[in-house]
Amino acid sequence: MFRTSDIVLIGVMLSAAAFTYKSKHDTEAMLERIAKLESQIEFEKDQIDVLKADWSLLTQPSHLQQLIDIYGEELGLKALDPKQIIDVNGLASIPFPQPAIAEDVNGMEPDQTITGGVVQ
Repeated sequence: MFRTSDIVLIGVMLSAAAFTYKSKHDTEAMLERIAKLESQIEFEKDQIDVLKADWSLLTQPSHLQQLIDIYGEELGLKALDPKQIIDVNGLASIPFPQPAIAEDVNGMEPDQTITGGVVQ
């Protein structure tokens, strides 16, 4: 009644059906996972936008001034005078290192040509 080739073909057909079912199930599971990850990414992006807005509000000069008015005395904060940063002759008081001019490999002095970028 059944030949050996019929039994083999039925086995192959059942195997193919099982493989197709498993592939479809795995694909649906992956699509569900992708959808969850995409929604999580959108949620995180929204949270980043909210945090950026909070940071923008918290760092506004008017808000910082209110905090200074409230907590300035407690924290010992003082107004910054522009002369505290540097005075009129401040640049002259900063020690700038002088570039060392080394002798050339052949024992000759290097070229002493002054370019427009060098101020003497």
